[in-house]
Amino acid sequence: MSPPPRLVVLLSGTGSTLQNLIDRICAGTLEAQITGVVASKPGILGVERARKANIPYTVVEKKPAVTFGERTFDAIRLYEPDLVVLAGWLHLLQIPPGFRTPIVNVHPSLLPAFGGPGMYGHRVHEAVLASGAKESGCTVHLVDDTYDTGPILLQRSVPVESSDTAESLAAKVQAAEREAYPEAIAKLLASASR
Repeated sequence: MSPPPRLVVLLSGTGSTLQNLIDRICAGTLEAQITGVVASKPGILGVERARKANIPYTVVEKKPAVTFGERTFDAIRLYEPDLVVLAGWLHLLQIPPGFRTPIVNVHPSLLPAFGGPGMYGHRVHEAVLASGAKESGCTVHLVDDTYDTGPILLQRSVPVESSDTAESLAAKVQAAEREAYPEAIAKLLASASR
């Protein structure tokens, strides 16, 4: 029996997406192993979650910015991933030539709407509410060299109610993300193994 596919998770914050993936793997609903975590800041909750789950991690700080991308990909390569998973990674990745491992992200809107530079977290939900949109949701997409423009793998929508706040809309979108992201990752890994 072959070992499960290897994931490397990149994060910049609390690691709630990392925890969701850990929980899914432990429950047997996602066939994968997380071989490493790359964090962009020391001392964040995401690093603590990796430590508690006995997952090796590397912290790659932004400064010096000129080598940040190179150092990030050096850290990724250490863990020999079959798939790189962005989980609240707040930095644009410049994918080096020759890097063939797929990179996937989940964005808290129905792309192409409400994507691009600066559109993350509550900023997205505030923009959705300000626009008067009747639905929002999440998009799982492959990562390219720009913000939120890679090929879409899966989308899930949630209704936007007149009573919604950025916080209540975020909670609905995050619940959709917790289901959609593992599903898209599983489909991507299954198609890669064929």
